[in-house]
Amino acid sequence: MDSNLILIVITGYFLMLFIISWFTTRKLSQDTFFTGDRQSPWFLVAFGMIGASLSGVTFISVPGEVGNSNFYYFQVILGYTVGYAVIAKVLLPLYYRLNLVSIYAYLEQRFGFWSYKTGAFFFILSRTLGSSIRVFLVASVLQLILFDHWEIPFWVSVFITVMLIWLYTFRGGIKTVVWTDTLQTFFMLAAVGVSIHLVMDELQISGVGDLIDVVSSHPNSKIFNWNWQEGTNFFKQFLSGAFIVIVMTGLDQDMMQKNLTCRNLGDAQKNMFWFTNILVVVNLIFLALGVLLFIYADAKEIPIPAKTDELYPLLATSYFSAFAGIVFVLGITAAAYSSADSTLTALTTSFCFDFLEIQKKYGLKKQVSVRKTVHLGFAFLMFLVILVVEWLNDQSVINAVFIIAGYTYGPLLGLYSFGLFTDRQVVDKWVPLPALLAPLFAFVISLNSQNWFWGYKFGFEILILNGLLMFLGMWILSKPPEKNQ
Repeated sequence: MDSNLILIVITGYFLMLFIISWFTTRKLSQDTFFTGDRQSPWFLVAFGMIGASLSGVTFISVPGEVGNSNFYYFQVILGYTVGYAVIAKVLLPLYYRLNLVSIYAYLEQRFGFWSYKTGAFFFILSRTLGSSIRVFLVASVLQLILFDHWEIPFWVSVFITVMLIWLYTFRGGIKTVVWTDTLQTFFMLAAVGVSIHLVMDELQISGVGDLIDVVSSHPNSKIFNWNWQEGTNFFKQFLSGAFIVIVMTGLDQDMMQKNLTCRNLGDAQKNMFWFTNILVVVNLIFLALGVLLFIYADAKEIPIPAKTDELYPLLATSYFSAFAGIVFVLGITAAAYSSADSTLTALTTSFCFDFLEIQKKYGLKKQVSVRKTVHLGFAFLMFLVILVVEWLNDQSVINAVFIIAGYTYGPLLGLYSFGLFTDRQVVDKWVPLPALLAPLFAFVISLNSQNWFWGYKFGFEILILNGLLMFLGMWILSKPPEKNQ
């Protein structure tokens, strides 16, 4: 594609984002940045969360990963449905009942100061790493199709990317994000729809029925793996999917902050129900696109890149029509910002409320000043982490995201499980100890599992083991409640 055309498309896209930012920040209150004044329509939140949940990982990595692991990722998606049901029926009622801004404030009420700080710390660690990997993936594509043409270094393009995110979110925060996510979701879905239509035309596939036949008959469309020793076994993937959703959505300030902008609990639960159903269908469409891309590349005798993450960008920008390429650029740009903007807002919210406690320590004017400083600080931190990820990257990004989540979200899973399903009182000051040891022990067990457990290989379910170890550690540090409590 012509680099000048790409630049025009991206510039136009950002103009739309800044118009939305201006529109949503005409009337601001003290709580707008953090809660969106709790006035978001549930259907708007539901649609926008599709883009935030998919991000650049699904947009690029899922179609490419089909060539390595078939449709096994859909086993994880099926597990998602159970996880979202738990969020809607257990966690959302808790958060609304306590009227929380930061969801980690629950840990202070349940256990105490150190548990609260431990939970908030692991969220900040998890989201900083996970979102940086997501942005890195998309920034790499933009570097390939745009910035390399003008010989602009990668670090400069990343800096521009992160600063643009900061610019359109620094005033409206989560209120702006709810609306921009809607636009971003639309462009992501439009991109995959146009790509499927184009490939169907090129391969002379007529109609949805033929499409289903072609995809289902392909050897890479296998969904279920029943081999218990492999990391992609159905039960491992299904359970991992359920727990991944619980921790990466239900125990994640980023995703929950959007849900908490709904007017009431009923609206938030409706949002979760419809979001779940749409997300399952959309992920299946992305997997189908992956099969079509490999068939297309084979038919056109196009070499498959060594990194399958690069297959979709390669075809869209070098072999598809100009229109399809433009829509892809819009989709990939939307993917870059659909998760990064809300992450930047959530990190700012968590640090301001959970560590600086600005709502308790400062007046209204000082709170705004501190919040803006923190917001800029996290933008710079994300920029640095992306550069480190670029230096270390050596595997499929979707796997990297879930591997990191398995270790960093495990302590959060153990903390909330212990708080919700037991009435025991923990020795609060010692809680950071099992939070640090649980991921370490889980890593050692995973590293040696094939030797210790008759060839068993851990996959994404390492998250469950990590959470269980945290739960056991807290049990050891706890005692039954006093009878008069």
